[in-house]
Amino acid sequence: MTSVPGDERIAGRWPATGQGGAEGPAPPAVPECHDDVCVTCSDSAVPVTIVRLLEDGLAVVDTGSSEEEVSVAFVSAAPGDTVLVHAGEAIAVMTS
Repeated sequence: MTSVPGDERIAGRWPATGQGGAEGPAPPAVPECHDDVCVTCSDSAVPVTIVRLLEDGLAVVDTGSSEEEVSVAFVSAAPGDTVLVHAGEAIAVMTS
């Protein structure tokens, strides 16, 4: 495993809490999402329409009730496209 700056993992293990700097076992695996709700944040992805692209991988989207700014850094989308947004991040472009 390669160490990333700010990442406290060492060779697949996490530092144990407490003193002495001993390493503890790696944390348990992240549970799988089910029932159309994310187990991490209890949120679901919602479809929105891109109104305009901004700099730095951001976009203004129409939610149907207001306009919001979201990240589109992980998708290739253009104004007029419908994207699924989860936790402020576009995760997929929907096809028609």
